[in-house]
Amino acid sequence: MAIKKILIVDDSATARHFLFDVLAKGGYEVITAENGNEAILKARAEMPDLVLMDVVMPGINGFQATRAITRNEDTKHIPVLILTSKDMETDRIWGLRQGATEFINKPVAAAALLAKISELGQ
Repeated sequence: MAIKKILIVDDSATARHFLFDVLAKGGYEVITAENGNEAILKARAEMPDLVLMDVVMPGINGFQATRAITRNEDTKHIPVLILTSKDMETDRIWGLRQGATEFINKPVAAAALLAKISELGQ
């Protein structure tokens, strides 16, 4: 599945800006959400090809939003890549159990992120 449209979910404006810039320069169409609730709504409305999900956010956290997206009949086909500063092995395992396709720790280098997205799109 070719990845063309990506939803960035992060409550940090700085992180959203960095990721938006990297992905836009990489040729992707980018949508953003500031929290888990908005992510669930935008995933359903926009049908992105990939979701980059932060974990620590107010309200519905990234684990909960990932579970909602990956278990909903309309959005379960959308891969979710958790991109977080949480670096415990238990966090990685829990994220994957919620339905995430990949789990990457922040900070992530732009080239490494683009390579991972390219790999997921093959």
